[in-house]
Amino acid sequence: MRRRRNVKIVATLGPASRDPVMIKRLFEAGADVFRINMSHTDHAGLASYVANIRALEAEIGRPIGILADLQGPKLRIGAMAGGGVDLVAGSAIRIDLDPAPGDAHHLFLPHREVFAVLKEGGLLLIDDGRLRLRIEQASPDSVMAR
Repeated sequence: MRRRRNVKIVATLGPASRDPVMIKRLFEAGADVFRINMSHTDHAGLASYVANIRALEAEIGRPIGILADLQGPKLRIGAMAGGGVDLVAGSAIRIDLDPAPGDAHHLFLPHREVFAVLKEGGLLLIDDGRLRLRIEQASPDSVMAR
C-alpha cells in the first residue's frame, strides 16, 4: 500500500489502541507513523508496541515509522523536613541553593541554571504544573515567590 501524499499522519498509541487489530485499523485509516508516549509505558510495553508495529509492517510489506516520545528532564527539589509540607495559597516562599531541609518558607532547588532564567513576575511550575508560584524577586541564587 503506497501512499502518494506529502504529509504524514501520526497516531498515538495507548491503552485503547495497543492491540494488533487496532494498530492495523489505524494504519488502514491512514496512519503513517505511530507515536509511543514513553511517559505512559515501560520498556516491556515499548517492546510490545514495536513488535506489533513490525509484525504489521511485515504483513503489508511497507515500512511504518515509530516515534518514541521521551519525557523531558524532571528537576527535583531537595529534602523536606518531616518528609513534606503543605503550601498555603498566597504565602511567601524562598527557593534557593541552601541545602537545608525545606519547610513551608524555604525550598532547596539544587539546579543553579534555573535561577539564571527566572524573572520577577514569571511563573515557576511545580509538580507538573499543579502548583504555580509567581516570582516576586529573583537573583542568581534564589527567588522569593508566592
